[in-house]
Amino acid sequence: MKSVQPDNTTHAADGTPPRPAATTLGELRASGHEFETVKEELRRNLLARMRAGEERFPGIVGFDQTVLPHVERALLAGHDSILLGERGQGKTRLIRTLSVLLDDWTPAVAGCEINDHPYQPVCARCQRLAAEQGDDLPITWRHRSERYGEKLATPDTSVGDLIGDIDPVKVAEGRTLGDPETIHFGLVPRTNRGIFCLNELPDLAERIQVALLNVLEERDIGVRGYALRLPLDLVLVASANPEDYTNRGRIITPLKDRFGAEIRTHYPPSLTDELTLIRQEADISTAAELPDHLVEVIARFTRGVRESPAVDARSGVSARFAIAAAESAAASAVRRSALAGAPAETPVARVCDLPAVVSTLRGKVEFEVSEEGREEEVLGAMLRRAIADTFRSRLGSVDLSGLLAKFEDGGTVESGELVPAADLLQRVGDIPGLAKIMARLGMEGGESFGQAAAAVEFALEGLYLMRRLSKDSDGGTSVYGT
Repeated sequence: MKSVQPDNTTHAADGTPPRPAATTLGELRASGHEFETVKEELRRNLLARMRAGEERFPGIVGFDQTVLPHVERALLAGHDSILLGERGQGKTRLIRTLSVLLDDWTPAVAGCEINDHPYQPVCARCQRLAAEQGDDLPITWRHRSERYGEKLATPDTSVGDLIGDIDPVKVAEGRTLGDPETIHFGLVPRTNRGIFCLNELPDLAERIQVALLNVLEERDIGVRGYALRLPLDLVLVASANPEDYTNRGRIITPLKDRFGAEIRTHYPPSLTDELTLIRQEADISTAAELPDHLVEVIARFTRGVRESPAVDARSGVSARFAIAAAESAAASAVRRSALAGAPAETPVARVCDLPAVVSTLRGKVEFEVSEEGREEEVLGAMLRRAIADTFRSRLGSVDLSGLLAKFEDGGTVESGELVPAADLLQRVGDIPGLAKIMARLGMEGGESFGQAAAAVEFALEGLYLMRRLSKDSDGGTSVYGT
């Protein structure tokens, strides 16, 4: 069956259809609307996007050939799913994008706590109202953004939180305990006619996981001793870290068996995906400019940390590691600009801004026991390797003799995280071939002092790592020489 939306007004400027006009059950029937389940709705919209070649999961990077095909098969099969993966792999982000596959608007009985469809009300209140009012039953329209529910599973989560419990206020109003309308519904039934996400499922106490068995198989819930069968229409998606199975809890076998699909996620498989993810997620806005070569350094640094034998592979290295590094480097550039009283131009991050963020990132990485006490040393070595690899990739074939000539007579250049861009350029002087260096670093046509200083300092650091220059560091200051 197909859900037909009344087309009696023009679309909004952003392309989102406006709220349909029907306000009663009779008007809804007259509009031609037909009922379908949430899983049928998701399947229809997914197929329509696939046939039109449209994006199905906006903002998801690196999963196109691996994770997303499994998600699409699960949705087409009408399965509830669980995503397994280490921290920071985008599991929750992926689950949240599923709501774009829902219809823009869907009808519900006005005032219903569990969003009953007007054609098939399931709660006692809506069934009573439908019998009393018939086609005059008032309805409301819910946008797809309202049809997504989420709960972070914690050990103190109760059955009442997820499923429901007796509402003492309604009992105090004079209703009897046997009246189904005295129930206060939990988060799962309140997401009826939508998508519910349960994050970190293993953290949920095993006796609470049992309460989800009927939701996943029989599609209904029961509350305490009520003679109540409440069939739910929803898609349930959970996330879990495989490490949680042994460290903090586990998913009980009957519950795992009821999920139709178990999908493994992963970190960005390529450097290009890592770069895209950092650019997409880092909240830098217009506060500072983060040049392409520094984004590449951060991406290589992140991938190096993930692959290092010094790091606990079971814990993983979250994508938030790279995002935080990018934001911290940009913040360091803003700080330098403010302290130096620099001109009112956008601050540009430089390679000197990266070492300072290592200590703040340390808490995001779980090291092997043998590396205890050496965390910052290990991260610092990986950062230098990432800078060297990026230098070889970007400037390995560029003639830097003009820059090296500045040091032939024993000259030195002082730089550091608090040295303004103009001061650094003045200390270096004119550099033959600087425009070519900037072009190779993705700053072709850049005219600001900040961009030029970022290019010069990166070249100096690369020459030092290639052992063609020396460097003496003292706190946040570095002196380059022969």
